[in-house]
Amino acid sequence: MRAPAGFLLCSLLLLLAPHCTEIAAEDTQPDPKTPCANWMGGAPGYPGHNGLPGRDGKDGKDGLKGEKGEQGAQGPKGDQGDIGIPGREGPRGFPGYPGQKGEKGEGAFVHRSAFSVGLTERVPHPNVPIRFNKIFYNEQSHYDTSTGKFLCNIPGTYYFAYHLTVYLTDVKVSLYKKDKAVIFTYDQFQENNVDQASGSVLLHLSTGDEVWLQVYGEGNNNGVYADNINDSTFMGFLLYPDPEVH
Repeated sequence: MRAPAGFLLCSLLLLLAPHCTEIAAEDTQPDPKTPCANWMGGAPGYPGHNGLPGRDGKDGKDGLKGEKGEQGAQGPKGDQGDIGIPGREGPRGFPGYPGQKGEKGEGAFVHRSAFSVGLTERVPHPNVPIRFNKIFYNEQSHYDTSTGKFLCNIPGTYYFAYHLTVYLTDVKVSLYKKDKAVIFTYDQFQENNVDQASGSVLLHLSTGDEVWLQVYGEGNNNGVYADNINDSTFMGFLLYPDPEVH
């Protein structure tokens, strides 16, 4: 009696099973192409755990520069920063245009002494100070109309001058300082004429010195004259005070 082909195949596989078991023991992962690879295979196992991350790779090369983007909206104004260190001094500029001339100022103290006086009538007597009682200027009152003398209050250099009308007789006058004649003037009168006599001088005066005019000499020499159309004048003023007065 002849056995079926399937029976013979199964018998053969049973005889080879021990051999296949030994091979499986030697190689836990049989070649899938072998006849016993899928015989009596077990159920699939569970997936293993995730492995540890690998090391970071090397930095790649920079790419090409991108195109310029559109300008963004202006942000809010920031806080004021600290004052920086002063920079270097810049180059010197060109000179500016001259400004307008300022008004004349006044000194802290100005020394003033001046007078200008005249006669109102003919001189009455010789050898006494001529009293000029017509005041043109005597703001400091340094000239005394009651005595006809100028009194020095500020030591310094002074200028004095006189211009006299001569009428009816000759004139001899002198300018005195401290009871001593300094200059003399003589004018001879001409009949039917009106003449002029004048003189001037610079003097240094100390405080308390007096200066005046008077007719000198004996005889009829007091022809100094004045009326409403003819003047005889006497004047003086301080040019500059002594240095210690400044």
